[in-house]
Amino acid sequence: QVQLVESGGGLVQAGGSLRLSCAASGSIFRCDAMGWYRQAPGKQRELVAHLSTGGITNYAGSVKGRFLISRGNAKNTVYLQMNSLKPEDTAVYYCNCDSFTQRRDYWGQGTQVTVSS
Repeated sequence: QVQLVESGGGLVQAGGSLRLSCAASGSIFRCDAMGWYRQAPGKQRELVAHLSTGGITNYAGSVKGRFLISRGNAKNTVYLQMNSLKPEDTAVYYCNCDSFTQRRDYWGQGTQVTVSS
């Protein structure tokens, strides 16, 4: 059974930085693409950053230039470096793993990020 575990969330002041980490355990397959999504209270879950199997990155316009997604050296790990955080970045952040061989994707349980003004 695959489990994605996020860490690194917390409370930070506006202008600060956080680094989110995600690691998949229990998997023998590769996450071909990985990404980060977020959901703020009363809003739909939205894409924050995505890293394709070919290394192509895609960012939400609201975070472009402030956030950086990267894969770790360990299998099925992904990071999200978040700089110049704003109160509107407050949300639960979810890690996503997309496996082509499994023909499905997997989600973590989420980590709370709160940015105070």
